[in-house]
Amino acid sequence: MSKLADNLSQQKRPEAVSELERELAALARAEHGDAFRLLGPHAVERGGERRIVVRAMQPNAASVSVLVNGEVIPGERIETGGPSGIFEVPMPASCQKLEASDYRLRIRWEDATVTEVPDTYAFPPVLTDFDLHLLGEGSHWQSYDKLGAHVIEVEGVRGVQFAVWAPNAMRVSIVGDFNHWDGRVHSMRLRGNSGVWEIFVPELTAGLTYKYEIRSRLGELPFLKADPYAFEAELRPKSGSVVASLDGYSWKDAAWMKARARREWIAEPISVYEAHLGSWRRVPEEGNRWLTYREAADQLIPYVKQMGYTHIELMPVMEHPFDGSWGYQTVGYFAATSRYGKPQDFMYLIDRCHQENIGVLLDWTPAHFPSDAHGLAEFDGTHLYEHADPRQGRHPDWGTLVFNYGRSEVRGFLISSALFWLDKYHIDGLRVDAVASMLYLDYSRAAGEWIPNEFGGRENLAAISFLRRLNEVANERHAGVLMVAEESTAWPAVSRPTYLGGLGFNLKWNMGWMNDTLSYFSQNPIHRKYHHGHITFSMLYAFTENFVLPLSHDEVVHGKRSLIDKMPGDLWQQFANLRLLYAYMCAHPGKKLLFMGGEFGQRSEWNHSVSLDWGLLAYPEHQGVQRLVADLNSLYRRESALHEVDFNWQGFQWIDCNDADASVLSFIRRARDPRDFMVVVLNFTPVARPEYRVGVPEPGYYRELLNSDAELYAGSNFGNGGGVMAEPVPWMGMPHSVLLRLPPLGALYFKRA
Repeated sequence: MSKLADNLSQQKRPEAVSELERELAALARAEHGDAFRLLGPHAVERGGERRIVVRAMQPNAASVSVLVNGEVIPGERIETGGPSGIFEVPMPASCQKLEASDYRLRIRWEDATVTEVPDTYAFPPVLTDFDLHLLGEGSHWQSYDKLGAHVIEVEGVRGVQFAVWAPNAMRVSIVGDFNHWDGRVHSMRLRGNSGVWEIFVPELTAGLTYKYEIRSRLGELPFLKADPYAFEAELRPKSGSVVASLDGYSWKDAAWMKARARREWIAEPISVYEAHLGSWRRVPEEGNRWLTYREAADQLIPYVKQMGYTHIELMPVMEHPFDGSWGYQTVGYFAATSRYGKPQDFMYLIDRCHQENIGVLLDWTPAHFPSDAHGLAEFDGTHLYEHADPRQGRHPDWGTLVFNYGRSEVRGFLISSALFWLDKYHIDGLRVDAVASMLYLDYSRAAGEWIPNEFGGRENLAAISFLRRLNEVANERHAGVLMVAEESTAWPAVSRPTYLGGLGFNLKWNMGWMNDTLSYFSQNPIHRKYHHGHITFSMLYAFTENFVLPLSHDEVVHGKRSLIDKMPGDLWQQFANLRLLYAYMCAHPGKKLLFMGGEFGQRSEWNHSVSLDWGLLAYPEHQGVQRLVADLNSLYRRESALHEVDFNWQGFQWIDCNDADASVLSFIRRARDPRDFMVVVLNFTPVARPEYRVGVPEPGYYRELLNSDAELYAGSNFGNGGGVMAEPVPWMGMPHSVLLRLPPLGALYFKRA
């Protein structure tokens, strides 16, 4: 139970009275930082007697009374030397104690309507001292349950609890339609030296739009900010936060979550379909609108399952004001974008994925944030979340701001955001965007545009510490999740445990493989023998990290052209090259990721404002690519040799990597059981080779599991009639060999029967 605020307004001395008047005048001007010191029930001494008075701030009221024990006690407007909405109601001498539940305010408005409400300023603080301690040291991993807006019950009264971190604010108020956006009505309580402000507003409900009105200690004018911890926001271009409850959804994915905790993902197939919800598919007959979360569940999930993917990776669904940022300029780190529906709708999408045994990864952006006025930038009038010095706090490429990872509250905010998606939405992992920009202080900066660390180096020590702690906590609290780094440099041990000196990620995108591979495939086949090293170099470092092979959205935008359009040659060669690329990718050690549209040969570059070109599937060449990708996924999931040992030399063996003149590669992929192996042969020229001999490790019949040139895939159907028999002819260091019909621009997978 609460206790009365013990502020005693001493009114015996004239100087005390004048001080009270000065404070009330400041309150009326919205310049007072502690409204709880003046408003609500207070004990005063008048005429030598101790009395209770109730003060209320209602600028738009004609009168304010107190309703207590069935009696209406009228109040008086306090004159402050200017416009005043402060009313004071003296309680009877018999009333020596007044709790929040004992009375209500009766407010008569200028239009003669009457409202009765509990008194906000009679309620006690909600956050505990331990909460404040953990928030201050950046270790409150569930700060999203404490800060932001939450529908709760205090002293038997339902309402909304608001809390926000703004240590350099002189005053913080909650504003919305419920108080006419007047910052004087609901001024928040500052909790000691924590920098946290809170207020419980009784009888508010979910669905209300609000913002924080902040007056900084360093400025004269108040400004409005969205809630950094809001669970929902208005649809852009509006920028208000919305009171939202995440309760009420009944999850049906218990079996998936239980199994996930025991999964050894490193040895399992991971084939990721990267998707942007706003452009995967649209509804042209309804103004080209987006699919909702629930419509995506009905359409995207069956498609992904049909195609054989194990995971969907969603480009950022966190709330963002600019469509053209694709979500990577996040404002709401705890809010699923309202573009596609409500929080429970997004839960439904994830739940449906899990029920179909499809994991969900989210792109997450702790590297930078936009400078939109309603967002985190200069949140309390100071550089609170970002560095003040632009050499540290501003990203030169994107015009965004860089988080101050050395500040404990900022680290806690970001780690709590990551855990929030894993906790509340059952997300199976996070792909952390732009890690390289976090690790290096001189990232994309010229000499003189960056500040070295305390040792004179270019490593961002605070960011390194943050990333390590992030990955430790995520894996400690959510068994079976995947933390994936988009890291484009040679920084060592990105996907190694922190106790071994690594950053602690589970997986790392292999940007080197992606760049070299696409560079090689863009060459005219007649010239590929001069670039043979591009296609073999990745195996020199393939096992230094737990790699994902990404063909992501970044490779099909900004003039880079679509994957099919990168391929040289005529139409037939372009499609044969694309099928060969996917077959090579599937056989190469590492987990897999392909951006939407690539699976059927999307011809145009990706455009976030329109749907994929699904009409292309009317053409057999595009159908063939789609069938091949589905078959590759099926084969990849079924054959242990293709996924069990992705990160160790025991899972890979060259047969011949030196036939540059023919531009042919051959190698073996092995499962944990070395007797379970697959032979892969790749021909990177449009020349059919009817008698190409390849060494094999064992005698017997080798069944042809896949031919990327098969007629089924709109190829020329040049192959081996289902398989070949090994001959006792030593070749390429192997005791046996097979004589193959090697298709032009084709890939062959064989397994010993």
